[in-house]
Amino acid sequence: MSGDKLDGAKRLLGAELASEVVSGMVLGVGTGSTAARAIESIGRRIVDDGLSVKGVPTSQSAERLCRAVGIDIVSLDGVARLDLAFDGADEVDEDLRLIKGRGAAHSREKVVASAADRFVVLADYTKRTQKLGARMPVPVEIIPMAVGPVQRVIESLGARAEVRQGTGKDGPTVTDQSLWIIDAHFDVIADPERVNAVLLQTPGVLDHGLFLNLATEVWFGEADGTITRVARRDD
Repeated sequence: MSGDKLDGAKRLLGAELASEVVSGMVLGVGTGSTAARAIESIGRRIVDDGLSVKGVPTSQSAERLCRAVGIDIVSLDGVARLDLAFDGADEVDEDLRLIKGRGAAHSREKVVASAADRFVVLADYTKRTQKLGARMPVPVEIIPMAVGPVQRVIESLGARAEVRQGTGKDGPTVTDQSLWIIDAHFDVIADPERVNAVLLQTPGVLDHGLFLNLATEVWFGEADGTITRVARRDD
């Protein structure tokens, strides 16, 4: 997909998501370029249609954009559930399991997604994969002193562990929680549930970028300018 087509798919997904938002909703607001297109589209509806919504942002960058377009900011302290959460993804498999976290906001994104009655993932068709880990690493958010032990756990799972370096500065990427990211590079992840369980049991790990059984639906922006909606199958 060319850059123009890719951006067009993101804009189409954002507009489609915004069309399903109604006044009074409390939204979980994702981070990244595709989520940003949805935020911008919601902002246009606020101006054009008088839409009134509240949002729980998943990052400082998402919060700034929400404020800029007129979405009222609230926290999970003040709301029991979210009507709808939306976000992008780095990889999506056939069971709608995800890898997220290229923007290092996955821990907050997972909290918000878990609090939503409906979690819609917006992804262009290049994000489809047969097996997770084929193209993207799994980000693992850690306290800095745990780098060595967590790297060894990741390597025991068959992945290469690499501390993510910041862009435009020396040193590791620092998250909104003032923590670090280790990227776990797998060839493929044969058993995502086992990787999920092992990482969550590892001292020093806050959370990771495997999202299992969280997406209620994924909307794929296709190369031909259409949208394919896929709903999770509850067995």
